[in-house]
Amino acid sequence: MQGAKGGEHMSGDPSELEWAIQTLVKNYDKYAGKGCCCRRRRGISKKDFRKMLSHELNHMLTDTKNKHAADKLICDLDENRDGQISFDEYWNLIGGIASPISCLIRQQEESVKFTK
Repeated sequence: MQGAKGGEHMSGDPSELEWAIQTLVKNYDKYAGKGCCCRRRRGISKKDFRKMLSHELNHMLTDTKNKHAADKLICDLDENRDGQISFDEYWNLIGGIASPISCLIRQQEESVKFTK
């Protein structure tokens, strides 16, 4: 098994998982600074991260418009303390959101089973 298939053409439509990963990468790129991630470090600035929270995650996170809450989240995510959110740090945010949501989905599925 190898990593991403850079320029190779894939036949057929992407799976739901592949589509979701592409969406997450595109969302990061939308808010990250310009430049290739291979040549220089880039990331999402505090200002753009706050914008991303309020525009992209306002249904899954509370207080997305609260500057203090956003700054605390940035501080918690910014492991290398460079003032920007790298892709790996962004991915930690996604995992932190997805984990409790997966529990909620399972609980909802279980409650549907019991009501049938």
